[in-house]
Amino acid sequence: MRDPQLDVDVPVSSTERGAEELRTPTLISPPESKTPPTATHKRHQNGFEQTGHDRGSEPVDATALSKALEQFEQAGRQRERTPGASPSRKRQRVYGDRFIPNRSGQDLQASFTLLHDEGSPATPSRSARRTPHNELHFQRTEEANRTYSTLLRSEMFESSVPQSMPQNLSPTDRTTFHDPTRSHTPPTRSSALPAPTLTPSTPHKNLFSYASPRHSYSGHPTPSRTPQSRHGPNLNARSEIYSLSPVKYSSQTMLLSPRKTPRAVAKVPYKVLDAPDLADDFYLNLVDWGSQNILGVGLGSCVYMWNSSSGRVTKLCELPDDTVTSVNWIQRGSHIAIGTHKGFVQIWDAHSQRRLRTMTGHTGRVGALAWNEHILTSGSRDRLIYHRDVRQSDQWLRKLVGHKQEVCGLKWNSDDGQLASGGNDNKLMVWEKLNAEPTFKWSEHIAAVKAIAWSPHQRGLLASGGGTADRTIKFWNTLISPHGPSSASIAAAAAAAAASNTSSIPPSPSAPANLLSSLDTGSQVCNLAWSRNSNEIVSTHGYSQNQIIVWKYPSMQQVVSLTGHTYRVLYLAMSPDGQVIVTGAGDETLRFWNAFKKKERAGGLGGMDGWGVIR
Repeated sequence: MRDPQLDVDVPVSSTERGAEELRTPTLISPPESKTPPTATHKRHQNGFEQTGHDRGSEPVDATALSKALEQFEQAGRQRERTPGASPSRKRQRVYGDRFIPNRSGQDLQASFTLLHDEGSPATPSRSARRTPHNELHFQRTEEANRTYSTLLRSEMFESSVPQSMPQNLSPTDRTTFHDPTRSHTPPTRSSALPAPTLTPSTPHKNLFSYASPRHSYSGHPTPSRTPQSRHGPNLNARSEIYSLSPVKYSSQTMLLSPRKTPRAVAKVPYKVLDAPDLADDFYLNLVDWGSQNILGVGLGSCVYMWNSSSGRVTKLCELPDDTVTSVNWIQRGSHIAIGTHKGFVQIWDAHSQRRLRTMTGHTGRVGALAWNEHILTSGSRDRLIYHRDVRQSDQWLRKLVGHKQEVCGLKWNSDDGQLASGGNDNKLMVWEKLNAEPTFKWSEHIAAVKAIAWSPHQRGLLASGGGTADRTIKFWNTLISPHGPSSASIAAAAAAAAASNTSSIPPSPSAPANLLSSLDTGSQVCNLAWSRNSNEIVSTHGYSQNQIIVWKYPSMQQVVSLTGHTYRVLYLAMSPDGQVIVTGAGDETLRFWNAFKKKERAGGLGGMDGWGVIR
């Protein structure tokens, strides 16, 4: 027999032919078949129910059935799939009368002939160059920042500074901008609340709060009262209602006020001398300028003198089988001390060009020398410091033991009789007169301390500079007693701290009381020297910028930054009149700079100040 549902021949037995007409298999027609499936209610009417255990039909092949079901499911998924791509036909763009640039898909570099950050090969970009460290850059930047801060504070707060409110105050207790048209009762403050601090700080919540507009009895908002309705016409031409400027009149006055013109400092040295064999050694001191206007320089095993008045160069001495490691002039006179690599200290008379004496005691090179009248102090690689009285026949008067490594910096404060010493052990020590024990011993530097300078303008003010790992200039007050600060020293320290601005970092609470301030210069500090004519200090630097910087104390603002040396600026000396400084470096050059101005005389006799003798 042929089954109309499956369209296949199905063999039927003779016993089942009678029931064939009453049995109809319940199969769903495939999509391509036109024969409708048998209704369910008709099957129930005939008393048959299709089950999986029907004995009257032959079982269908499971493999074929599963394949048919998979094909059916795949066909259904293909019909339900939503196309992912948009129609190929593009919508026509509609443009209005207003031009709105569409920058998507455009190459602005090519459209407007713009250069990249690196610049084209023909015209290299200047923005990639490092900003020069000169007075134009630093002074203008600092002045602009100060002006902007002052203007912003004046516009926002006028003469008041916002204070942080205690956390336990309610929102109604917080400070608001008072409406002058309303009556205002100040809130009562509990006595248990802490008093507001004097330090400006940012409020915890919203800084500004506004009151709702004043309402009339009718319930409608009433506009604020104009000036002429209360006081008549405002005839003040400086009133803000007539101003065309976005800032107040006081701010305009501040912006238009004349500024102090920074003094001009030549950026180019006025003289450059060749110094062959000038050692590139951080721990040596080979250049010094004497009171008789003669510059002494140690080159190899020789010492040369350059007369600033005549420009004449004279060879003072040559050491056989030894090298010069330090030179230092006496404060008044023609005597010069020379330290050698073998540990000797020689004293020469520069006028007669003869050696006066040779002193021993050190077992290493003598890299630091300092005079205090007739006392000559020497520091060596053997970690010892010797006080020598040149009037006596003894080799040394007092031996100081304190440093753990080479002594590379020595400076006397003749006014107070204090000696400052710095070493490669990162220690800075201050010794009173000829005492064998240091009065102060500071370890705040983290590199060798070679740069040391006493201020000629303020008693007990000491400046020190650290090496490559430190890079800071620190200022110390040596008048504070190590057993505790006195009231006078506290007042002096407070005045110095108040005079400093934010460019100097105040010391941390754990720092000693003697430390006034610290400034990170960004490079190795090789030398320090105070100006004799103004309250300024000059520093020379090594890695990595090799510059000479003049600072204004105590604000520590840069007056000028001088560049030209290609090696570390290891040597520094100042002329007797305090106007010229000479710097030496490993590039074997000596450069002379007009760094400071002449000393300003207060009062005096005018033109008669230059007379030497009045008969």
